[in-house]
Amino acid sequence: MSSRRSRSRQSSGSSRITDDQINDLVSKLQQLLPELRERHSDKVSAAKVLQETCNYIRNLHREVDDLTERLSELLANTDTSSAQAAIIRSLLM
Repeated sequence: MSSRRSRSRQSSGSSRITDDQINDLVSKLQQLLPELRERHSDKVSAAKVLQETCNYIRNLHREVDDLTERLSELLANTDTSSAQAAIIRSLLM
């Protein structure tokens, strides 16, 4: 174990997290990622899981932005007093 990790564990007191807990959390995170979910039996590094998590979150943000833009355009072309406009407005909030 590196001296940095050892010092970190000593200074963190009761909020220490064990290697087993980290491995468990990384495994759970891997199960949430579509790209890595099927590779459960394959050994995937924690760094790879974290990188894929970042990529997945970025993609989700892009999808939300695109959908928001599409809903805004749809609302702009819809009668603002219609029931459809009310539904679109509720989705944008």
